[in-house]
Amino acid sequence: MRLLVAEDEASLSRALCAILRKNNYEADAVFDGASALEYLNTGNYDAAILDIMMPGVDGIGVLRRLRERGSDLPVLLLTARAEVEDKVLGLDSGANDYLTKPFAAQELLARIRAMTRACAQDTSLLRMGNISLNRATFELSSPSGSFRLARKEFQMMEMLLSHPRTLIPTERFMERIWGYDNEAEIHVVWVYISYLRKKLATLGANVQIKVSRNAGYSLEESA
Repeated sequence: MRLLVAEDEASLSRALCAILRKNNYEADAVFDGASALEYLNTGNYDAAILDIMMPGVDGIGVLRRLRERGSDLPVLLLTARAEVEDKVLGLDSGANDYLTKPFAAQELLARIRAMTRACAQDTSLLRMGNISLNRATFELSSPSGSFRLARKEFQMMEMLLSHPRTLIPTERFMERIWGYDNEAEIHVVWVYISYLRKKLATLGANVQIKVSRNAGYSLEESA
């Protein structure tokens, strides 16, 4: 799951991203509202954490523009102000939740889990053929056994299972999983695809990851 963190205080932004990454989220950081809108317009995020007091377009402004264009992206607002009126304004503007600084890491993670769970339109279990992927435990399973996937393996398998029999371009994996600011080279996608193909073979899966040269990858039923 990829989150956008829009927080203009650099030290807090680093801390937030570190907490998220330690807990198996991918996180991209921006420091103003205009950049937040630019990143969110890509559609690459599963949720956003927005500080209200940002330069230029503030968090409320970003949130309102998201909702005006019909986005239902889960949004958690952060603020140092605890007045009821501020919370009401944020929630009435379309926020899913509201967290006052300072806060405990455990509460932040619990609120992210709650808002993404409430907004999810599908189950925590993805299936195709004789395999399943548990989004809560990162386990890829078949009747023959299971593997707990590493974070990026899980994210790639989740994308494939969420769009079965659909070609996903290599560049889409890079954007969604490694992010625009990462210096990883595009061949890293093939490395992780290789890991997943080996695990599927070990599990006796009746689905396979098909490679379309110079195009991308798709999850297909085995011949």
